Amino acid sequence: MRLANRPLRLATCATVALLAAAVGCAPQDESPGGPRAAGQGKQSCDRGKLATVADGKLTVGTDKPAYAPWFQDDDPASGTGFESAVTYAVARQLGYGKDAVRWQTVPFANAFAPGQKKFDFDVNQVSISPARKRAVAFSSGYYDVRQAVTALKGSRAAHAKSIAALRHLKLGAQVGSTSLDVINDTIRPDQPPAVFQKNDLTKSALKNGQVDAILTDLPTAFYITSAEVKDAEVVGQFAATGADEEQFGLVLDKESRITGCVTAAVDALRKNGTLAALEKKWLSDAVSVPVLK
Repeated sequence: MRLANRPLRLATCATVALLAAAVGCAPQDESPGGPRAAGQGKQSCDRGKLATVADGKLTVGTDKPAYAPWFQDDDPASGTGFESAVTYAVARQLGYGKDAVRWQTVPFANAFAPGQKKFDFDVNQVSISPARKRAVAFSSGYYDVRQAVTALKGSRAAHAKSIAALRHLKLGAQVGSTSLDVINDTIRPDQPPAVFQKNDLTKSALKNGQVDAILTDLPTAFYITSAEVKDAEVVGQFAATGADEEQFGLVLDKESRITGCVTAAVDALRKNGTLAALEKKWLSDAVSVPVLK
């Protein structure tokens, strides 16, 4: 099934070559917010009239369960929790009221897997990365991410003060996550990490002693230790790395015509302070957590 937001590729390089070898095929800007990503025509970002999967509706994907603090009570449509609130703020910016937003369950790893998408965008703590950009498009970042280590209180892992001290532990993370990338690329442990399909399974492994520590993003680590595994603590966080700072972005079909519109909406919300206000309301303060080096 072809999606409504998928553009027609009428002009191929071969056709252009027949017209004039001197002209050739100029590179097209496919970056978030670039002219091609924004779709074709002046009307492509008209409020409430985007080229969406379903006319007049904004279809948004996320996983199930939808975890706090990103969502509340496993109910993305509630408007509560950081990512639910961001979604409705983006929707309003695009000209869609709350009743025009419909949610769709999309497993985490499927959101950025190659192939056509049945959502207009997906919101599920998906970090923007060059590898993922080969399969999907991203909006500009709506949240600056730090990864964190969580361990049971009093355990050997809880006393780790450095990356080197983590290297000899059994670590766990969700499959396909940047948390797992940090384990493999930054910590480089002596033994292979435990990989889980869901964060729920990762937390269970920590509670049951199957792993010494787990990695998640920092807000999730705060929620785990405050509400789900109360005999655990946040051991430390990893520093942002300059231009390569990790950000969560809204995921769109690689060929979506509304990527530029969604990026413009996110940028406007960052500029007018909405994202900062929502972050302050729904996510915990990270200042007190030591940075592991």
